[in-house]
Amino acid sequence: MTKIDLEAIDEVSKEIEQRKAKQLQDNIYHPSHYTMGSKETIEIIKDVTDKEFGSYCIGNVIKYISRYKYKNGIEDLKKAQQYIQFMIEDLEKENN
Repeated sequence: MTKIDLEAIDEVSKEIEQRKAKQLQDNIYHPSHYTMGSKETIEIIKDVTDKEFGSYCIGNVIKYISRYKYKNGIEDLKKAQQYIQFMIEDLEKENN
């Protein structure tokens, strides 16, 4: 009978969870599929939409909140939160 190394299994499980957490963070804050050269797509959208950027953010907040139960759960709620943060940062820059 093979002796099972429970500590090794626990370490591998922890490593897998850490990788999943990092991937989730990347999907929310800096998704690789939204990076074009040196700019992220959100920066390009902000440049193009100018004063309508807040409306774009609100639309995305509505999208992610309305689908979170059916698609990506907490990840979608965090994406909505990120769009709120984009809007806050944009308004703070505008008011300074």
